[in-house]
Amino acid sequence: MDALASGRRIKWLTCLDDFTKECLTITAAFGISGVQVACILDSIALFHGYPATIRTDQAPEFTCRALDQWAFEHGVKLRLIQPGKPTQNGFIESFNGRFRDECLNEHWFSDVLHVRKIINDWRLDYNESRPHSSLNYQTPAEFAAGWRNGKSEGEQTDITN
Repeated sequence: MDALASGRRIKWLTCLDDFTKECLTITAAFGISGVQVACILDSIALFHGYPATIRTDQAPEFTCRALDQWAFEHGVKLRLIQPGKPTQNGFIESFNGRFRDECLNEHWFSDVLHVRKIINDWRLDYNESRPHSSLNYQTPAEFAAGWRNGKSEGEQTDITN
């Protein structure tokens, strides 16, 4: 969570693919419900397909009926980390820290459109310009493109929120 220059609070939803290390989306809104999370995940699935598993914390938008129903309808397993155990979702916690340090703390946001532009630019830089040692020093976009070109039909990956 953060705030605009006006003081109005703004919330973030970050979705990462654990396998490709791609940041699939960073959604900024004044509030994010379980129904909105399901809609965001549906939009991600249009290009990436539905994940086998989604790992999240215990926030209300992840423990509500709307997301549970969405997961059931799409055959997605929801894995909730234990309360107070962020290390069970270490990759997203590390990513969120980097996102805060490199993007959120570096900007004074005037409105939600400004927020969305800045974070999308940062997300593209993260995916397309930053090699990861765990990906054999490829960027997440390079690794994902190579994997998608070679993967068999019906394979699924996991994402974290």
